[in-house]
This record gives sequence, structure tokens and C-alpha cells, in this order.
Amino acid sequence: MSPKLQEEIKQTKPFASREEEVHLNIVRTAEYLADRVVGVLKASELTGTQYNALRILRGAGATGATCGEIAERMVTKDPDITRLLDRLETRKLITRARCNSDRRVVRAHVTESGLALLSELDEPVREVHRRQLGHLGQEQLAELSRLLETAREDRS
Repeated sequence: MSPKLQEEIKQTKPFASREEEVHLNIVRTAEYLADRVVGVLKASELTGTQYNALRILRGAGATGATCGEIAERMVTKDPDITRLLDRLETRKLITRARCNSDRRVVRAHVTESGLALLSELDEPVREVHRRQLGHLGQEQLAELSRLLETAREDRS
């Protein structure tokens, strides 16, 4: 069992299982990593989910994306993509328009202002990632990524 994690969370009893220990270690690490990125985004008055949505729309290119497509691609799930997009549209970081061929479909597109903001954030966010994880080296990073992907495989 991990004495370091137990010490960090001030747990005096042993973990019930190795699985519980690993789960808590992943959650604790995810919180730590996300907190540093949030610090970079805060200066631009963006949340992590807003940043994620903007990056998705940048990747979607000229075709943009629907709420459903954005929701499918989000790293962390947001139950109300519409409200998330409302906030980005209010800031003029995205636009939304009804599809001509199917008026029920609304596609979102990142604006020039949104692209400029993302461009400003690209290097600072990359630098945070390098500071947080660069010491692991490429081989360990690849192995960690593989293990995390394996952990997400549905076993039910």
C-alpha cells in the first residue's frame, strides 16, 4: 500500500484494497494536474470545460460541431453543453447557426477571437503539462497513458 497517499490524505487505516488505493491516487492526481491548468485558464476567465469546448470547435474546423458532437468529445462531461456554449457566445468566442438543410440542427463555430485566445493559451498550457509530467520521460508517459486507457476499458 502507498504510505505517501495515506500520508497526503491523512488516512490512518489501510486501504480496503489495492483497487481503492489506485482509484484514490488517480482522483488525487487528476485534481492536482487539473488545478494547475485551471490556474492558467483563470487569467483568461475560462473554465476547463469552456477551454475543452473551444479546442473541440477549433479542431472541428469550418464545419463546426453540434452540441451532441461537442458533448461526445468532451474530456470531462458537462450536463449542459447548451449553457456552456451560451457563455462562450456571450463572450463572442463562438457563434451558432442553424443548419440550412435541417433547421433543427445548430452548429457552433469558434470565432477569430476564440482562435486568438486559444493561440495565446497553447504555449502556457503546454508548459504546465511539461512541468507536471515532463520528468517522467517519453517511455514512462507512454506506459502511463496505456495503463490509464486500459483502466477505462469496460469490464462489466
